Amino acid sequence: MNLRDLQVVEMRPEIASAKVSEKMSSDECFQNQTLRPITKLQEDLILEVFRNYIVKHKNSFYELNLEKRLDYIENAIHKDIKFRNSLKGIIIGQFSLEEYRKYILNSSALNKRMMNIVKQNLQGRIQLLERELAY
Repeated sequence: MNLRDLQVVEMRPEIASAKVSEKMSSDECFQNQTLRPITKLQEDLILEVFRNYIVKHKNSFYELNLEKRLDYIENAIHKDIKFRNSLKGIIIGQFSLEEYRKYILNSSALNKRMMNIVKQNLQGRIQLLERELAY
C-alpha cells in the first residue's frame, strides 16, 4: 500500500457492528470493511451536502411531515442522478487503490449498497435536518 492508501484507511472509524465473516459474500464484506466506515467518516459532509440539496430545491423539504421527508430523502438519493453521483464521489474518493479495484469489479451492486447506507444514515439523522439546525 502506498502512503495515501494507508492514510485513508487509518482515518476511518471502526464500527463494531460491521462484522466480517467467511460466510459473507464479497459484496457484504466490502460493505462492512469499506463502505460503512467511509460513510461514517463522511457523515457530516453528506449531511451538509443534503442540506445544500434542500436549499437548491426551494426548501420544500421543510414543509413536509416526517413520512414525506423520509420519502424525499429516498427519492433524492435514488432518482436524482446528479445528486447520487455526487454522493458516490464523496465515498469513492476515500477508497484505497485496492478497494477501488475491487469496487469496479461489481460497481452496480456495490453502488446499491452504498446508496442504501447513505439513505439510512440521512434518515437516521433526520432530526439534524430541521430548519433551525440547518442554518
